[in-house]
Amino acid sequence: MSGSNTSSPSTPTVVLERRGRVLVIALRREHKRNAVDQDISDGIEKGLDLLEGDPDLWCGVITGTPTVFSAGTDLSAGYAPKTERGGSYGMIRRPRTKPLIAAVEGFALGGGFEIVLACDLVVASREATFGLPEVRRGLLANCGAIFRAPRTLPLNVARELLVTGDPTDAARMYGLGVVNRLTEPGQALEGALELAERICLNSPTAVSHVLQSVERVTTADDELGWQVTEEGFHTVLASEDAKEGLTAFLEKRPPEWTGR
Repeated sequence: MSGSNTSSPSTPTVVLERRGRVLVIALRREHKRNAVDQDISDGIEKGLDLLEGDPDLWCGVITGTPTVFSAGTDLSAGYAPKTERGGSYGMIRRPRTKPLIAAVEGFALGGGFEIVLACDLVVASREATFGLPEVRRGLLANCGAIFRAPRTLPLNVARELLVTGDPTDAARMYGLGVVNRLTEPGQALEGALELAERICLNSPTAVSHVLQSVERVTTADDELGWQVTEEGFHTVLASEDAKEGLTAFLEKRPPEWTGR
C-alpha cells in the first residue's frame, strides 16, 4: 500500500504498510533527504486518516529511510506545506486518538525534528541526530518546536537548540528523556515495532483514553504557543536576514547577516 506519489505510481514518496495492528508510515524521498513537500504532507495525512479510521489498526509508526528521517521543509518548494486536517506536514496540528511512534535513523532536523516532537514516543538509532537549524537560515521554527521543545526538553536545552541551530546526538536525547529507546544503527524501525507491539497487548480503548487525557493536561497552552509562533515567524520572515538566509541556502553559500 502506498501513499502520495511524485510523478507516477511507481515512485511513492510515502509508503504505508500494515504490520498486524500497526501501520508504518515511511517517508521515501531520500534523494531530497526526505525534505517535506506537499506530496509528502498529503501522504502523511493519508496515513493518519487510515490509522484513525481503521478499527483494526491500534498504533502507528512514522519513519524515514535507513540513512535519514527528514531534513524538514523543502525550502525550494516554499514554507511548511499544509493539509486540511493535519496542518503543517499533514500532522503537526492534528489531534490523534492512537499512539504514533517516531523511528529515527540518521538526522531529524528542523521540521523533521518537529515531526518527532509531535509524536507520542521516539525510538532512535545511536547514530541519529536531532536539531533545529532554522536560525541559520534567518528563520524561526514554526511547526511546534517553540513550545513543544521546552515542554519535552529541559528549558535551557530547548533554548540552546533553538538559538544555536546546533545538532545533538541520540545518546543525549535519550539521557534527557526525549528518546524512549536507543537501538543499533539500522534497527530503529524494528525497535519501534517492538514498542508498538507492547502497546497493542493492551486495551485499545484504555490506551486511547490515556493518550487523550495526557494530551488535555499537557497541551492547555498550545493556542498561546501557536499565536506566539505565528507572530514571531511573520516578523522574522519580513526581515532582510530571512531573505538573505534563504537566498544563501539556495545559492549554497554562507549568509551575510545584517541584523535587519
